[in-house]
Amino acid sequence: MGQRRAVSMADVARLANVSAQTVSRVSNGESSVVESTRLSVLRAMEELGYRPNSAARALKRGEFRAIGVMTFTLSTTGNVRTLEGIVAAAAAQDYAVTLIPVGAPSQDAVRGAFTRAGELAVDAVVAIMETHLASDAPPPYPPGFKVVVADSDDAGDRHPVVDTDQAAGAVSAAQHLLDLGHRTVWHVAGPESSYAAQRRRDAWQAQLVARGLEVPPVQHGDWTPRSGYEIGLRLAEEPSCTAVFAANDQMALGLLRAFHDSGLRVPEDVSVVGFDDVPEAESYIPPLTTVRQDFEQIGRLCVEQVLGQVRRTGPTTGTTLVPTQLVVRSSTAAPGRTGARRPRRA
Repeated sequence: MGQRRAVSMADVARLANVSAQTVSRVSNGESSVVESTRLSVLRAMEELGYRPNSAARALKRGEFRAIGVMTFTLSTTGNVRTLEGIVAAAAAQDYAVTLIPVGAPSQDAVRGAFTRAGELAVDAVVAIMETHLASDAPPPYPPGFKVVVADSDDAGDRHPVVDTDQAAGAVSAAQHLLDLGHRTVWHVAGPESSYAAQRRRDAWQAQLVARGLEVPPVQHGDWTPRSGYEIGLRLAEEPSCTAVFAANDQMALGLLRAFHDSGLRVPEDVSVVGFDDVPEAESYIPPLTTVRQDFEQIGRLCVEQVLGQVRRTGPTTGTTLVPTQLVVRSSTAAPGRTGARRPRRA
C-alpha cells in the first residue's frame, strides 16, 4: 500500500472553492479575508487534516515567532520561575519558546548553545546567565543575534540585561533584622559562582560595614535545604548568632529545621530571613520572612526587550533592575533583652 500524499494548500482551495492565495492569507492570520470565506477555509482545513507549513511561512516572513531561552540548569527556583515568566510573556505575544540547555559554564558551551540556537530557527535569545563562566573572559555572544541577558551583570554594555535588584533586596533583609535590634546579621550565601549570590552577599556586607557592625564570616551553601541544614547546625553552636539572612528560601528552610533540631526557637532565639518568596514560604514553620522577587515582571521585560530588538524598537544595551519587596512574617522578631540566645537543650 503506498504512502498517503500530504494534503496541500491546493487541496484546501479546491474544497473551499477559493484560491490558494486566499488559503495562504487565512493560514497567516491576515485580517483582509471575509469572515464567511475564512470559516469556509478553516472547515476545509479541518476536514482534510491540513497543517500549514510553519517553516515555509517563517522563511517567507523572515521570522519564526520563536524565542530561544538558554540556561545552565533548571534545578534552581530562580531559573525555573524566570523561565515560567518568559514562557507566559512570550505566549501573550504569540511566540513559542525553545529551551536551549547550555551545559557546563564555559566559553565553549555558550558558543555551542548559540550554534544550536541558529539551527533551531529562533528569532532571538534570552540567556539566563546566572553563573560565572570558568574563564574570566566575558560570555561569547555572537554578533548578529538578538540577545537579552537575565540574571547577570556582565553584558550591560553589549546587550540589554534584565535582573532583580539583588542589592536592594539584600539591604532590606539586613536592615529589617538590624532595625529589630540584632547586633549583627549572619549570612548564608549561595555558591560563589553565582552572580545573584555575589550581589546579595556584597550588599549584606556593605550594610553591616556602613553601620560599623561586626561582619560575621560568610557561610556558603549551594541553594539546597540540605546545605542550609548543615550550616544551621554549625550556627546553632554560635551563641552570638541571633539573626540570619539566607540567600534563598530553600536554604532558609534547612536553617529552620537545624535550629529546631538543636533546641533553638525561631524567632525567639534566632530570627531568619530568606530570599525569593517561594509559594511554600508562608507555610514554613514558622512562616518565613523573605524578599519577594517579581519573576513575572522579569520574564515580561526579557520578552519585551528581546522582541524590541527583533522589531527594531527597543534598546540594544543597558540594565533594567526589577524592584524587590520585603515580606514580613513570623520568622523574625526582636532579640532577647541581653541580645543573646537562651542555652540549647542538652
